Amino acid sequence: MTRSIRSAALAPGALALVCAIPAAYADDPPPAVGWSGQGQAGAVLARGNADATSANAKLDAIDTVGDWKHLLHLAYLYGRSAGITNAQRFEYGWQSNYNFGKKAFVFGSLNGEDDHFDGFVYQVAVSTGLGYKLIDSDTTKLTGTLGFGYRRLQPEVLLHQNPNNTTEVTGRIPGESTSDGVGSASLDYQQSLTKTTKLTDKLLVQSGGQNTAVANDFAVAVNMTQALALSVGYGVRYNSNPPAGTKSTDQLTTVNIVYSFNSPTKK
Repeated sequence: MTRSIRSAALAPGALALVCAIPAAYADDPPPAVGWSGQGQAGAVLARGNADATSANAKLDAIDTVGDWKHLLHLAYLYGRSAGITNAQRFEYGWQSNYNFGKKAFVFGSLNGEDDHFDGFVYQVAVSTGLGYKLIDSDTTKLTGTLGFGYRRLQPEVLLHQNPNNTTEVTGRIPGESTSDGVGSASLDYQQSLTKTTKLTDKLLVQSGGQNTAVANDFAVAVNMTQALALSVGYGVRYNSNPPAGTKSTDQLTTVNIVYSFNSPTKK
């Protein structure tokens, strides 16, 4: 779990630095050739009576070759306040889908996370299973998957100089790596509200003997141009059995600029 970083873009005197990637229109254009996708980023610098820095970046890319679809996900979060780093997380994911019907597919995926504040050195899971396009219209898309796999993780003990201030970590004691079998389920929802406004929500649940981990990312993007959009997002990370000294739930609110690359042009 990461520490909760509320977007300081709302704080007076904060300077929002953003760079980014794309938003799609309601109509489905011809498919792009090669990799296409979205990149987004946002950053805040506050200097004065209190210094604060926060930044986040994401990359989501898709490549379709025949009946195969490959999806790449990368995300990074960093936060620092009053000279203390209080958030640092890197997450990555890869999924390959093979369509064996108009709406059904089989998938294989790899998901991992390296969070300096959730009580784990790392968490990695490999899964496979079946997916189905529950809704696949021009304006609404809902895809679900069910699968099983193998998870590897390494807990760690976070040391604090002041027990009442858990945001300042002064040391780390890695534990033994463990592994278990997991069941996985996911939902990917996309809704075009208007030609320039799109809502997305992605849910991933992985449950095994060690714990149940839930990640949900919700966002609303409004196009400023065909390639640029402004996105407001809200993410939640939950662990049913967090390591000692850490919380079970983390929340993240972001305001980002989004930019799309190699996106098909509308007719």
